[in-house]
Amino acid sequence: MLRNYICALDISSSKVSAVVAEIKKKHITNIFFETQAPTKGIKKGAIVDSTDLTGSIGRTLKNLKTKSGINIKFIYTNVSGIDIVTKHSRAIIPLAERGNKVITLSDIQEANEQARILGSSLEEEIIHRIAQNYAIDSNSNILNPLGLYSHRLEVDLYLISAKLSFIQGLSRAVNQAGYEIKDLFLSGLATSQAVFNKELKKGVTILCDIGSDITELLLFRDGILKDVEILHVGGNDLTLQLEGKLKISFDLAEDVKVSWGSVGDYNQMNGGKEILLKQNNNYKPISQRLVSEILTPKTKLICQTIKDSLGKIVPCDEVDNFMTTGRTVLLEGFLEMLENSLGISVKLGRITNPNIISWVNKDNSISGQRYLTYVTSLGIICQALYQPQPQNISAYQPTRNPILNTVNKLKELYQEYF
Repeated sequence: MLRNYICALDISSSKVSAVVAEIKKKHITNIFFETQAPTKGIKKGAIVDSTDLTGSIGRTLKNLKTKSGINIKFIYTNVSGIDIVTKHSRAIIPLAERGNKVITLSDIQEANEQARILGSSLEEEIIHRIAQNYAIDSNSNILNPLGLYSHRLEVDLYLISAKLSFIQGLSRAVNQAGYEIKDLFLSGLATSQAVFNKELKKGVTILCDIGSDITELLLFRDGILKDVEILHVGGNDLTLQLEGKLKISFDLAEDVKVSWGSVGDYNQMNGGKEILLKQNNNYKPISQRLVSEILTPKTKLICQTIKDSLGKIVPCDEVDNFMTTGRTVLLEGFLEMLENSLGISVKLGRITNPNIISWVNKDNSISGQRYLTYVTSLGIICQALYQPQPQNISAYQPTRNPILNTVNKLKELYQEYF
């Protein structure tokens, strides 16, 4: 029996994780999780080893197929990193040669399409188009111009694109694994779908998604994405510090960071508390205070980088909510240090979307804070299943029914001339 499903694949530098949700009448009836770590095919959001990436994708989805019994063919996945390009594109369309006319949905769509075309590039693929505001005649900052009168319509469209070469490389890796990409989403924007609630869609909200080697900083105003900053810092910077200072392997350094790492006032720690590290069949004692001493300065630098980047897009005192995600934030003392650096409250992102939270709570494999491994995949599921209407546009969408299309067109003509 054919089963309807949505499969979301989160591809990052540290892991490939996937979620498949079985769907019936626009509702999730079952959900399955799988992760494959580590992957070395992606660095800073760029493909560096297509063969390794294809293998990681194939193994992850094969295991997910076995768990779920769903014959997965199509996937939704994410993009992030150095190949992301953001820009504003503005367009003005005339509505009437003389006088004014009522603005219709088709007028709004035409303005948006014109802005999309003007902002397009042969070397880029547009992932998201977000209307920031509209202007009619001398009035600007119009959220929804539908039904208003004007002789021209202007739109400010925020475009999020990825370099075409990356999209082609990603598609090839997925195809070689035996699957096909159905749609792409910016990682942080997908994550926001899983962790934002109604309260976080009011005022200025920052989502800081700290990955292994990339951090995404997203600015939302009243739930609308306004800006994206890609920072070249992440949890791997801390692991590399331990690797270099302790002269141990990267994988062992990662284990030390996750299991015994902490940041803060290390002078208050017990200097006699030691960790035994197994290396070359020998055990090497390491002071836990030394680990904190190595991690703390680098963590302060990461927090300062986040603060400096945030200051470029909005003053800290204007931020109503600051939320952060990523497994790095679980490092003991990290959230407190980020709070002290920014001078504002910082909260750990938690699953709040009502469509998936009950499923997350039921699954013991992602209990506690292990859900952070799948937060982006879950956000992709939400965005794919409950795809929102275009920003600031009426919920009425064009229909394929030719009779209703004719009726709607007559309504528009009536509004325009009467």
